[in-house]
Amino acid sequence: MKFAYRFSNLLGTVYKNGNLNFTPDGNSIISPVGNRLTVFDLKNNKSETLPIEGKENICHVTLSPDGYTMIAVTDDGEAMLCSLISKSILGMHHFHRPIHCVQFSPNGKKFAVTRENMVDIFHAPGRTREFNPFTIYKKFHGAYDETTCIDWTSDSSAICVGSKDMNTRVYGAEKFTNLIVFTLGGHKGAIVGSFFVTNSLNVLTVSDDCKASFWESDTELKDLELSQVGATDKPAKKKSGKMNKKGVDMVKYERIEKQKLRSGSVRMTCAVFHKANNLLVTGYNDGGFLLNEMPGFNLIHSLSISDQSVKSVDINLTGDWIGVACSQQGQLLVWEWQSESYVMKQQGHFNNMTCLEYSPDGQNVVTGGDDGKVKVWNTNSGFCFITFNEHLSGISGVSFSQNGQVVVSCSLDGTVRAFDLNRYRNFRTFTSPRPVQFSCLALDPSGEIVCAGGQDSFEIFVWSMQTGRLLEVLTGHQGPISCLSFSSSRAMLASASWDKTVKIWDVFESKGSKETIHLLTDVLSLTFRPDGQELAVSTLNAQISFWNPYTAVQTGSVEGRHDLGYSRKDTDKVTAKKLSEGKYFNTLCYSADGKCILAGGQSKNICIYSVADQILMKKFEISCNRSFDGMEEYLDRRKMTEWGSLALVDAGEGDQDGVTLNLPGVKKGDLSSRHFKPEVRVACVRFSPTGRAFSATTTEGLLIYSLDHNLVFDPFELEMDITPANIRKTLHNENFSKALMLSFRLNEQNLVEEVIENIPVKDIDVICQNLPNVYIDKLLNFIATQIESSAHIQFYLIWLQCLLMQHGPQLKQRSQSLMATLRSLQKNVTRKYEDISKICDHNKYNLQFIQVLSQTCQIEGKRKRKTNLKDITKQTSDNESEDDSVNESEADINMALEEQSESDSNTEFFIP
Repeated sequence: MKFAYRFSNLLGTVYKNGNLNFTPDGNSIISPVGNRLTVFDLKNNKSETLPIEGKENICHVTLSPDGYTMIAVTDDGEAMLCSLISKSILGMHHFHRPIHCVQFSPNGKKFAVTRENMVDIFHAPGRTREFNPFTIYKKFHGAYDETTCIDWTSDSSAICVGSKDMNTRVYGAEKFTNLIVFTLGGHKGAIVGSFFVTNSLNVLTVSDDCKASFWESDTELKDLELSQVGATDKPAKKKSGKMNKKGVDMVKYERIEKQKLRSGSVRMTCAVFHKANNLLVTGYNDGGFLLNEMPGFNLIHSLSISDQSVKSVDINLTGDWIGVACSQQGQLLVWEWQSESYVMKQQGHFNNMTCLEYSPDGQNVVTGGDDGKVKVWNTNSGFCFITFNEHLSGISGVSFSQNGQVVVSCSLDGTVRAFDLNRYRNFRTFTSPRPVQFSCLALDPSGEIVCAGGQDSFEIFVWSMQTGRLLEVLTGHQGPISCLSFSSSRAMLASASWDKTVKIWDVFESKGSKETIHLLTDVLSLTFRPDGQELAVSTLNAQISFWNPYTAVQTGSVEGRHDLGYSRKDTDKVTAKKLSEGKYFNTLCYSADGKCILAGGQSKNICIYSVADQILMKKFEISCNRSFDGMEEYLDRRKMTEWGSLALVDAGEGDQDGVTLNLPGVKKGDLSSRHFKPEVRVACVRFSPTGRAFSATTTEGLLIYSLDHNLVFDPFELEMDITPANIRKTLHNENFSKALMLSFRLNEQNLVEEVIENIPVKDIDVICQNLPNVYIDKLLNFIATQIESSAHIQFYLIWLQCLLMQHGPQLKQRSQSLMATLRSLQKNVTRKYEDISKICDHNKYNLQFIQVLSQTCQIEGKRKRKTNLKDITKQTSDNESEDDSVNESEADINMALEEQSESDSNTEFFIP
């Protein structure tokens, strides 16, 4: 098994904080997700999380006009210059202050940053050859409070800056003689947005008290006068507000319209103005957003997405799609206002994610969270396509049935529910005789038996999936049940408990436990190997032990305390090394071949261990986001005061957002009115059935890591004479079997594809018959990969059919070792079948219409031919009397043709 797993995507969280940004083409929207960025492709219905990670949460994002570069700023003022082509960080700059807004100029030559009460203008990176990509051009002062928003004129000659001091200031980006700075007042609240109107100096301003003002300038953009180079005269105070001492008319503004957009105590939180269509979109703290047409403030639409505050709005290039985001609910939607329909509507878990499970074919992932929601995500598109809200409390366990059509979940509300993925409904609810908080869940391989463990009753409840009737109550544990797992080979159930025991049950034969395994500390998690011949158990002392489930004999153990790493929270008063004694693994998962085990717990690290060697193979760090608690190993002396750490000092601001001291007992989510800093941890890890990816539910969301085979050179039994040239020579000599085996030994993806696709179809059957077993496995794995992306579907299906027909019994005997490959084949063939079925369904009615049309044309043609035949028959009798004259005319015509041919034969032609 290879360990070249890399971060692939982030699911479960669609928006957290910051501003939305449509790409210049208007087909994609960029959403900040913690310290990462997710791009939602609205045209192809896909999402991708960029492999760009900040040290803290990203608060603002801006794109260059060409869409090639992007600047992302974190909460602590660190700016990252990123390339959307290579998806990498090109440069970094630290402002050392919180940044409210960043925006590129329309010509792409500069960008402006609002910092404290100042505005900084930088040269845009990439436009000039500079060692430092962030080269400052100008600084503007004048605001009495923090600057909040910024906008450029259409020709990038001036900027307008809004501030919390209720004023908007217009600055000249260049040195103009008739424009230095002009202040626009009249508002009674902090400025939320200030915007220039297209091709003019007219300004639209909106404030958080829901009021908007329209300001008209007496000067056109073309009338701005650049000052001469080397001029030292500074403009004097304006006389009557019109002229400077040189007699130059200064730019003057006049408010021509003022409007109250909404009444009551509602506050405006965000605004965006589409200059081409004169559309103003505003968001409010009650979850509503308005669409107004300017300059008359005509209300077009008024909608509400939730009862929580709208954090950010944006509008695409054409003005058709509006993006709206809500951070408290983790909600993001794109609305097409003309057709009044949703282009995209996604919502993640707005609280901690607790569990996950892959579908048997690996196409879908189901997740459960503390918010009581069960969500099913498509791993290919990254979108959630169904959410079940029937549970009333946090989800503690989820599972798929064997056919992948049923999702079962257990919750702390005392119910176990089964959901149908075809009709999207809750078709079965399992309950206990008395209320019990269920902490774990397990389904037997056939999908007929459902088991759930109690957190407060220490019992295991067994139900029938078909009837929903309670079949058995298994007792014997003396502590809360922490985990359940069914064996895939026999009807054997293993249960783990805080009473330091693991019990093996035979659910169908006897009521009592068959075996009891005693351990030194509380048992937190367990799992069977895919073949059911081994049991892995995780305990409170950070050890993973391996047992034979039939004899209850320990076969090995792994010490994982040091692999979890050292970390401390801001409020901890002891060292990270001392705190590591309390860390442990709370989730385990075997790989598809059973050779490795994946473990995660109260740490930012995920570990992969080799079961045979009992050593650590690789460790993954899930995040470097310092906005999470438990990321630092050492105490930050800069946060120490004479009263102790800043995290332990209550600033006395009551329930303001700035207080970092959380209320006692609050450990999950923002359940109090005070600010809460989430702790980094891994709640659940699972390998994909195909073995090419694994997922982890973390504080950040659902992280997916996948293998990238294109970057790994991994030959098999390589020799000196096995080269691409020799393989192509063997293929040219039509020695197809040898060329195929040599290409697999070199293990170059493009070369294997070239060899296979040059083999004639008539020789496939013979080659499959004589292929050794080791190459059969490699060929199956290659075909599974190619079916996913290749256009030659029928060709590879012929290969697959020949392999399965001729080597079916052997493959069945080795099914456990080939489980990952077979799952991958099932997944990709099913996906291709669904895609082709959709195309056929779409074209079915067109083909029926064409068929009916062709039949109608044939009938019409036959009718016309019959009519013409009748007419010809009628005319024949009339023409019999004229035959003599016709014969004479035909003789004259033949004579004329003979004369013409003789003259042509005597003519000479020149051919150059």
